Amino acid sequence: MVGAGVAGISLARGLLRDGHDVIVFEQRPDLQAGGGAVTIWSNGATVLGQLGVDMAGAGQPLSAVQVTTSTGRALATLDMTALARGLGAPVRMVPRRVLLERLLDDLPAERIRCNARAVGVSGTDGEVRVDFDDGSSVRGDLLIGADGLHSMVRDLTDAPPAKPTGWSSWQGLVSLPDLVVDKRVALMIVGKHGNLGLWPAGGPELQWWFDLPWSADFVRPASPIDMIRQQFSGWSAPVDRVLAALTDDDLAGSPYPHFRHPVPGAGRGVVTLIGDASHTMPPTMAQGTNQALLDSMVLCKALADLPPAPSPDDLARALRWYENTRRRKVAAVSRVTALQLSHSELVLRPAAFIPDRLHTWGMTMFLRSVSHRRMSAEISRTLGLADISPIAG
Repeated sequence: MVGAGVAGISLARGLLRDGHDVIVFEQRPDLQAGGGAVTIWSNGATVLGQLGVDMAGAGQPLSAVQVTTSTGRALATLDMTALARGLGAPVRMVPRRVLLERLLDDLPAERIRCNARAVGVSGTDGEVRVDFDDGSSVRGDLLIGADGLHSMVRDLTDAPPAKPTGWSSWQGLVSLPDLVVDKRVALMIVGKHGNLGLWPAGGPELQWWFDLPWSADFVRPASPIDMIRQQFSGWSAPVDRVLAALTDDDLAGSPYPHFRHPVPGAGRGVVTLIGDASHTMPPTMAQGTNQALLDSMVLCKALADLPPAPSPDDLARALRWYENTRRRKVAAVSRVTALQLSHSELVLRPAAFIPDRLHTWGMTMFLRSVSHRRMSAEISRTLGLADISPIAG
């Protein structure tokens, strides 16, 4: 497998759990996780449970998401407690570094090889060979590309490249122990020319983001924080508190342009893709990590159903089944995340007349429809979650 992010490590856990021989190659020198926090929705939380990942005490469980306009008009409150009851698992905000630490717990260190930058692949119809920039190579029965937005493995499959959506996020984590907000409640604010989020991520940590239009000719301002303050000051008291705490150093890694991959068709031979390598999407619904976890669940199921000593044709059929099973559901999520949130007050106003319980019901039904609920329940029963043991070396 190429890529040791959340997608690659979660799949490695599942395949090792099922008795497969797995090696993950990562081009970075270590597995330190960058970025801010991720939202683990109920669909992703169920997969983490199947993988034996203990999320107790990680991040911040959420009880509600409040959505307002930039002028303070309430649009909706999503009841995360009710959603969790409907889908069987809680919703929580977790720093990316914490999620990766939990995924790596009990995973044998020898299964991951860092400083291994893949530069070429050959032999996709049977035994597959991966070449690295140091001149070394490895061979295996199949190859899974978990190498993110700019996937080298995706290029091999001739899948179309990702396209920018015209938006970007300035985002990160900030520690604000004195910020007076309910730590179980996330806030989203939508305006005419941008939108933002303040989501508690555990303890004093708060995930913040500011979304603004972006284009390829974007010129970074000398002081990004001044630009952000000009755009978003006055939207709410918590927003102003965060803006006062941030500096240009906090924005050093931003902006993060939003991209969207066309979901690829059938792959080739014994090669397939998971996570952002397959379906990078905007962070609008915070589903990227959760869709990667669902990829790992379905791909593990496909390979678990193989006959003993499978042939290359057997492996290829299993990978095509995985791709076909995921394609429609992940495409639906991708389409929804591509919807533009920023609108005028007049366009947004009708949402305020829809009861909150219907907003919550709609989100619950959407997540239920794209989460392979029947397969997930069967896998959970088979595993006997209470008896999941640590991953063996």
